Amino acid sequence: MTYRNACVISTGVLSLLLPACGGNSGHQSQEQDKRSGRRIRALRPPAGDAHWGYEGAEGPSKWGTLSQKWTICGEGHSQSPIDIEKTVKADLPALSAEFKPATMQIIHHEHMADVINTGHSIQVNYTGGDSLKIGDEQFKLIQYHFHSPSEHTVAGKHYALEMHLVHKSDDGKLAVAGVFIEEGRHNAAFDPILSNLPKSKSEEHHLEQMKVDVDDLLPTKSTTYRYDGSLTTPPCSEGVKWIILTTPIQLSADQIGTFRSVIDGNSRPVQQLYGRSVATDDIVEVGAKR
Repeated sequence: MTYRNACVISTGVLSLLLPACGGNSGHQSQEQDKRSGRRIRALRPPAGDAHWGYEGAEGPSKWGTLSQKWTICGEGHSQSPIDIEKTVKADLPALSAEFKPATMQIIHHEHMADVINTGHSIQVNYTGGDSLKIGDEQFKLIQYHFHSPSEHTVAGKHYALEMHLVHKSDDGKLAVAGVFIEEGRHNAAFDPILSNLPKSKSEEHHLEQMKVDVDDLLPTKSTTYRYDGSLTTPPCSEGVKWIILTTPIQLSADQIGTFRSVIDGNSRPVQQLYGRSVATDDIVEVGAKR
Protein backbone atom coordinates (compact mmCIF):
# COMPACT_ATOMS: atom_id res chain seq x y z
CA MET A 1 0.00 0.00 0.00
CA THR A 2 1.31 3.45 -0.92
CA TYR A 3 0.64 6.73 0.88
CA ARG A 4 0.87 10.24 -0.55
CA ASN A 5 3.81 12.17 0.95
CA ALA A 6 4.44 9.10 3.08
CA CYS A 7 7.09 6.76 4.36
CA VAL A 8 6.04 3.13 3.84
CA ILE A 9 8.39 0.63 5.46
CA SER A 10 7.69 -2.91 4.33
CA THR A 11 9.79 -5.44 6.25
CA GLY A 12 9.89 -9.20 6.30
CA VAL A 13 12.43 -11.34 8.12
CA LEU A 14 15.95 -10.01 8.74
CA SER A 15 19.25 -10.92 10.33
CA LEU A 16 22.01 -9.50 12.48
CA LEU A 17 25.69 -8.89 11.21
CA LEU A 18 29.24 -6.18 11.28
CA PRO A 19 30.80 -2.52 12.43
CA ALA A 20 29.09 0.99 12.72
CA CYS A 21 27.98 3.01 9.67
CA GLY A 22 29.70 1.04 6.93
CA GLY A 23 33.06 0.20 8.49
CA ASN A 24 35.51 -2.53 7.53
CA SER A 25 35.27 -5.87 9.31
CA GLY A 26 39.03 -6.30 9.49
CA HIS A 27 40.80 -9.65 9.78
CA GLN A 28 39.05 -12.58 11.40
CA SER A 29 39.89 -15.64 13.46
CA GLN A 30 37.17 -18.19 14.12
CA GLU A 31 36.33 -20.89 16.67
CA GLN A 32 33.29 -22.95 17.64
CA ASP A 33 31.40 -22.40 20.91
CA LYS A 34 30.74 -26.03 21.86
CA ARG A 35 28.05 -25.19 24.41
CA SER A 36 25.83 -23.09 22.13
CA GLY A 37 26.84 -24.43 18.71
CA ARG A 38 27.48 -20.92 17.44
CA ARG A 39 30.62 -19.77 15.68
CA ILE A 40 32.57 -16.97 17.34
CA ARG A 41 34.93 -14.77 15.34
CA ALA A 42 37.41 -12.30 16.78
CA LEU A 43 37.86 -9.30 14.50
CA ARG A 44 41.03 -7.22 14.28
CA PRO A 45 40.79 -3.65 12.95
CA PRO A 46 42.41 -2.95 9.56
CA ALA A 47 46.00 -1.74 9.72
CA GLY A 48 46.45 2.01 9.36
CA ASP A 49 43.01 3.09 10.62
CA ALA A 50 43.12 5.88 13.20
CA HIS A 51 41.62 5.00 16.57
CA TRP A 52 38.61 7.03 17.66
CA GLY A 53 36.16 6.98 20.54
CA TYR A 54 33.65 9.05 22.47
CA GLU A 55 35.84 10.56 25.20
CA GLY A 56 38.97 12.65 25.70
CA ALA A 57 41.64 13.08 23.04
CA GLU A 58 39.90 10.62 20.68
CA GLY A 59 36.39 11.95 21.28
CA PRO A 60 33.97 13.62 18.84
CA SER A 61 35.46 17.12 19.15
CA LYS A 62 38.81 15.69 17.97
CA TRP A 63 37.68 13.38 15.17
CA GLY A 64 38.49 15.93 12.48
CA THR A 65 42.12 16.06 13.61
CA LEU A 66 42.78 12.33 14.00
CA SER A 67 43.06 11.61 10.26
CA GLN A 68 43.36 13.66 7.08
CA LYS A 69 40.48 11.55 5.74
CA TRP A 70 38.22 12.78 8.56
CA THR A 71 38.64 16.57 8.39
CA ILE A 72 34.98 16.98 7.41
CA CYS A 73 34.06 15.78 10.92
CA GLY A 74 35.20 19.19 12.15
CA GLU A 75 34.70 21.36 9.07
CA GLY A 76 31.50 20.04 7.47
CA HIS A 77 28.28 22.07 7.33
CA SER A 78 25.92 19.09 6.81
CA GLN A 79 26.85 16.97 9.79
CA SER A 80 24.70 14.59 11.86
CA PRO A 81 23.11 14.10 14.32
CA ILE A 82 21.02 17.23 14.86
CA ASP A 83 18.45 18.55 17.30
CA ILE A 84 15.02 18.43 15.63
CA GLU A 85 12.89 21.38 16.66
CA LYS A 86 11.53 23.39 13.73
CA THR A 87 10.14 21.43 10.79
CA VAL A 88 8.32 22.07 7.50
CA LYS A 89 5.57 19.99 5.89
CA ALA A 90 6.86 17.98 2.95
CA ASP A 91 4.09 19.09 0.57
CA LEU A 92 4.51 22.87 1.04
CA PRO A 93 5.40 24.84 -2.14
CA ALA A 94 8.47 26.29 -0.43
CA LEU A 95 9.83 22.83 0.19
CA SER A 96 13.34 22.27 -1.16
CA ALA A 97 13.95 19.64 -3.83
CA GLU A 98 15.79 17.41 -1.37
CA PHE A 99 12.54 16.91 0.55
CA LYS A 100 10.07 16.54 -2.28
CA PRO A 101 7.16 14.16 -1.58
CA ALA A 102 8.26 10.57 -2.13
CA THR A 103 7.36 7.05 -1.16
CA MET A 104 9.95 5.08 0.80
CA GLN A 105 9.82 1.30 0.86
CA ILE A 106 12.09 -1.14 2.67
CA ILE A 107 11.85 -4.79 1.65
CA HIS A 108 13.72 -7.42 3.66
CA HIS A 109 14.29 -11.14 3.18
CA GLU A 110 15.59 -13.96 5.35
CA HIS A 111 19.27 -14.15 6.32
CA MET A 112 21.31 -15.95 8.91
CA ALA A 113 22.14 -13.82 11.93
CA ASP A 114 25.46 -12.51 13.22
CA VAL A 115 25.91 -10.16 16.16
CA ILE A 116 29.15 -8.17 16.40
CA ASN A 117 30.51 -5.87 19.08
CA THR A 118 32.55 -3.32 17.11
CA GLY A 119 33.74 -1.55 20.22
CA HIS A 120 31.68 1.46 19.16
CA SER A 121 28.26 -0.20 18.91
CA ILE A 122 26.39 -3.48 18.55
CA GLN A 123 25.90 -3.87 14.82
CA VAL A 124 23.80 -6.04 12.52
CA ASN A 125 24.93 -6.54 8.86
CA TYR A 126 23.37 -7.88 5.67
CA THR A 127 24.53 -9.89 2.68
CA GLY A 128 22.14 -8.47 0.09
CA GLY A 129 18.60 -8.68 -1.22
CA ASP A 130 17.13 -5.93 0.97
CA SER A 131 16.18 -2.60 -0.54
CA LEU A 132 14.93 0.87 0.21
CA LYS A 133 13.46 3.25 -2.37
CA ILE A 134 13.18 7.00 -1.95
CA GLY A 135 11.54 8.54 -5.00
CA ASP A 136 13.44 7.04 -7.95
CA GLU A 137 16.53 6.16 -5.92
CA GLN A 138 17.15 2.57 -4.86
CA PHE A 139 19.22 1.61 -1.80
CA LYS A 140 20.28 -1.75 -0.34
CA LEU A 141 20.36 -2.45 3.39
CA ILE A 142 23.89 -3.12 4.67
CA GLN A 143 23.49 -3.06 8.45
CA TYR A 144 21.74 -1.68 11.49
CA HIS A 145 23.22 -0.67 14.82
CA PHE A 146 22.40 1.10 18.08
CA HIS A 147 23.43 4.23 20.00
CA SER A 148 22.93 4.91 23.72
CA PRO A 149 21.53 7.46 24.38
CA SER A 150 19.91 8.59 21.11
CA GLU A 151 22.12 10.70 18.85
CA HIS A 152 19.30 12.81 17.42
CA THR A 153 17.30 14.84 19.90
CA VAL A 154 13.80 16.33 19.62
CA ALA A 155 13.57 19.82 21.14
CA GLY A 156 16.64 18.94 23.19
CA LYS A 157 15.28 15.59 24.42
CA HIS A 158 17.35 12.39 24.16
CA TYR A 159 15.71 8.97 23.92
CA ALA A 160 17.22 5.98 25.73
CA LEU A 161 18.49 4.38 22.51
CA GLU A 162 18.43 4.99 18.77
CA MET A 163 18.54 2.32 16.06
CA HIS A 164 20.01 3.18 12.63
CA LEU A 165 19.22 1.09 9.53
CA VAL A 166 21.95 1.96 7.00
CA HIS A 167 21.31 1.61 3.25
CA LYS A 168 23.62 2.12 0.27
CA SER A 169 22.88 2.63 -3.44
CA ASP A 170 24.85 1.03 -6.27
CA ASP A 171 26.61 4.35 -6.87
CA GLY A 172 27.66 4.67 -3.22
CA LYS A 173 25.01 7.03 -1.82
CA LEU A 174 23.78 6.38 1.72
CA ALA A 175 20.33 6.60 3.34
CA VAL A 176 19.72 5.90 7.03
CA ALA A 177 16.38 5.17 8.69
CA GLY A 178 16.43 6.08 12.40
CA VAL A 179 14.16 4.65 15.13
CA PHE A 180 13.93 6.14 18.63
CA ILE A 181 13.69 3.73 21.59
CA GLU A 182 12.20 4.76 24.94
CA GLU A 183 11.76 2.98 28.28
CA GLY A 184 8.41 1.22 28.62
CA ARG A 185 7.05 -2.30 28.13
CA HIS A 186 9.15 -5.42 27.63
CA ASN A 187 9.67 -5.93 23.88
CA ALA A 188 10.02 -9.63 23.06
CA ALA A 189 11.11 -8.87 19.47
CA PHE A 190 14.48 -7.71 20.83
CA ASP A 191 15.10 -10.75 23.05
CA PRO A 192 17.08 -12.66 20.37
CA ILE A 193 19.40 -9.67 19.96
CA LEU A 194 19.81 -8.83 23.64
CA SER A 195 20.40 -12.46 24.67
CA ASN A 196 23.32 -12.75 22.23
CA LEU A 197 25.21 -9.48 22.74
CA PRO A 198 28.97 -10.02 22.34
CA LYS A 199 30.63 -8.78 25.52
CA SER A 200 34.09 -8.09 24.06
CA LYS A 201 35.16 -5.57 21.43
CA SER A 202 35.45 -7.04 17.92
CA GLU A 203 33.77 -10.30 18.94
CA GLU A 204 31.25 -11.74 16.49
CA HIS A 205 28.62 -14.40 17.19
CA HIS A 206 27.38 -16.23 14.10
CA LEU A 207 23.93 -17.62 14.94
CA GLU A 208 23.15 -19.96 12.08
CA GLN A 209 19.54 -20.74 12.96
CA MET A 210 18.41 -17.33 14.22
CA LYS A 211 16.00 -15.15 12.25
CA VAL A 212 14.88 -11.68 13.33
CA ASP A 213 11.68 -10.13 11.97
CA VAL A 214 12.29 -6.38 11.76
CA ASP A 215 8.57 -5.71 11.32
CA ASP A 216 8.39 -6.34 15.04
CA LEU A 217 11.21 -3.87 15.78
CA LEU A 218 9.39 -0.89 14.25
CA PRO A 219 6.46 1.30 15.38
CA THR A 220 3.11 0.48 13.75
CA LYS A 221 2.41 4.08 12.70
CA SER A 222 4.61 7.15 12.43
CA THR A 223 5.39 10.36 10.65
CA THR A 224 8.98 10.91 9.57
CA TYR A 225 11.61 13.61 9.84
CA ARG A 226 13.76 13.96 6.73
CA TYR A 227 16.93 15.95 6.20
CA ASP A 228 20.33 15.78 4.49
CA GLY A 229 23.22 14.97 6.81
CA SER A 230 26.24 12.74 7.37
CA LEU A 231 27.47 9.58 9.01
CA THR A 232 27.59 10.10 12.77
CA THR A 233 30.94 8.29 13.08
CA PRO A 234 34.27 8.82 11.27
CA PRO A 235 34.75 9.47 8.39
CA CYS A 236 31.58 11.63 8.88
CA SER A 237 30.84 11.50 5.14
CA GLU A 238 28.14 13.96 4.05
CA GLY A 239 25.37 13.49 1.48
CA VAL A 240 23.49 10.98 3.68
CA LYS A 241 19.68 11.01 3.41
CA TRP A 242 18.17 10.72 6.90
CA ILE A 243 14.63 9.39 7.47
CA ILE A 244 13.76 9.32 11.18
CA LEU A 245 10.53 7.79 12.45
CA THR A 246 8.90 10.22 14.89
CA THR A 247 7.10 7.52 16.92
CA PRO A 248 9.43 5.70 19.34
CA ILE A 249 9.32 2.00 20.12
CA GLN A 250 9.72 0.69 23.67
CA LEU A 251 12.10 -1.56 25.57
CA SER A 252 11.85 -2.35 29.27
CA ALA A 253 14.28 -0.85 31.77
CA ASP A 254 15.92 -4.28 32.12
CA GLN A 255 16.36 -4.59 28.34
CA ILE A 256 17.87 -1.12 28.07
CA GLY A 257 20.13 -1.97 31.00
CA THR A 258 21.27 -5.15 29.26
CA PHE A 259 22.36 -3.17 26.20
CA ARG A 260 24.04 -0.47 28.27
CA SER A 261 25.98 -3.07 30.25
CA VAL A 262 27.84 -3.79 27.00
CA ILE A 263 27.71 -0.47 25.10
CA ASP A 264 26.89 2.96 26.56
CA GLY A 265 27.83 6.56 25.86
CA ASN A 266 28.34 5.97 22.11
CA SER A 267 26.51 9.07 20.88
CA ARG A 268 27.99 11.98 18.96
CA PRO A 269 26.77 15.40 20.19
CA VAL A 270 24.25 17.22 17.99
CA GLN A 271 25.71 19.33 15.19
CA GLN A 272 24.79 22.76 13.83
CA LEU A 273 22.13 22.95 11.12
CA TYR A 274 23.82 25.67 9.03
CA GLY A 275 20.50 26.60 7.40
CA ARG A 276 19.28 23.07 6.66
CA SER A 277 15.56 22.33 6.88
CA VAL A 278 13.91 19.29 8.47
CA ALA A 279 10.77 18.08 6.69
CA THR A 280 7.83 16.06 8.05
CA ASP A 281 5.10 14.08 6.31
CA ASP A 282 1.66 12.65 7.12
CA ILE A 283 1.16 9.74 9.50
CA VAL A 284 1.52 6.35 7.81
CA GLU A 285 1.45 2.67 8.62
CA VAL A 286 4.85 1.05 9.07
CA GLY A 287 5.74 -2.58 8.36
CA ALA A 288 4.56 -5.21 5.91
CA LYS A 289 2.28 -7.02 8.38
CA ARG A 290 0.39 -3.95 9.69
